[in-house]
Amino acid sequence: MMQTKPVRVLNVLGTTNLGGAESRVMELYRALDKDQVQFDFLVHTDKEGQYSEEIRRLGGRIYSVPRFRVFNLLSYQRALRRFFGGHPEFVAVHGHMTSTASIYLPIAKRAGVPVTIAHARSAGVDPGIKGLVTKVIRYPLKYRADYCFTCSAEAGEAVYGRKWIGKGKVWTIPNAIDVQRFAFNPAVREEVRTELGLADKFIIGHVGRFGFMKNHRYLIDIFAQLCKMREDAALVLIGKGGLEGEIREKVNASGLADRVVFLGNCFDVERYYQAFDYFVFPSVFEGFPGSVAEAQASGLCCLVSDKVTREVALTALVTYKSIEDPAASWASEIMRNSKKALIREDMRAAIAGKDFDVHRQAAKMEAFYISGENPPGMITQ
Repeated sequence: MMQTKPVRVLNVLGTTNLGGAESRVMELYRALDKDQVQFDFLVHTDKEGQYSEEIRRLGGRIYSVPRFRVFNLLSYQRALRRFFGGHPEFVAVHGHMTSTASIYLPIAKRAGVPVTIAHARSAGVDPGIKGLVTKVIRYPLKYRADYCFTCSAEAGEAVYGRKWIGKGKVWTIPNAIDVQRFAFNPAVREEVRTELGLADKFIIGHVGRFGFMKNHRYLIDIFAQLCKMREDAALVLIGKGGLEGEIREKVNASGLADRVVFLGNCFDVERYYQAFDYFVFPSVFEGFPGSVAEAQASGLCCLVSDKVTREVALTALVTYKSIEDPAASWASEIMRNSKKALIREDMRAAIAGKDFDVHRQAAKMEAFYISGENPPGMITQ
């Protein structure tokens, strides 16, 4: 029988704000054939997010449940049972929020959803009690999802465990991007650098949420050392988050306030990659950082923490360095490659050739969602 209307897939996230997982889901959503597959979203907030308007414009619906806080387990489960009991239309539930996926995916399955998917997007957890609770709650996840997806081998091991990977039960799905969107454009570069008042500066760029994992404190230390080596150094930070105030204080205390630009969240982040001269990413842990893939698509040299998966090195533009090294050695590495960094190559074909083009990925995901079989990634080894 011919399909007369699109199948509907529910994506479970924390919010619809700008963020790593959210950006990857939205990249895929834009590229999907909406006559075949339509996305809806279940989020853990009643607040509008930066992507909410676009989601509705694309035909998606947004639903909400209360945020899980451990002590409200029973009410959280009741809210999920009410939701899935009243929404029998989904052919799949794709859980990008793995901290509570072991709770909501079984409820969806019992309500009749044919396919449940857990998608590991981080290779670590926050420190302290919060991280410990996350590990405990998601431990049974691998037994409670029909499919276990991951964005990298490290994230897969962190969430599902090495034994599950060894059994061939974890699929790596590329964090695909729209390579055309991020292609280098010299005219845009000059325009943005002028807008920022940094036309004659050597700009270090970073894109990421102000949280523990992104290691902004160390990034500021690196930049402070670079400023001793280059009078024209500037730092542009894109993102928001709970630690932003602390980082602003550190910048001010270091006497760098006139050399650091905080841009907040940016929908047109692709424009700013054009303006950067170097991308620096000293994270404590990651799943598969899409921003590093985007930076490479823009032809940027990237200096990346050795805690980040080697899978993100889609081109020769990525260099890894230990975050245990002195900040000055990171600054020296940037200086060593500073001339090379000013030569921007077209990396679109190289990245697309590694299955990281979102339009190719969308066609594969459409087939998977419609059939419920044969995930489009590779079995993680």
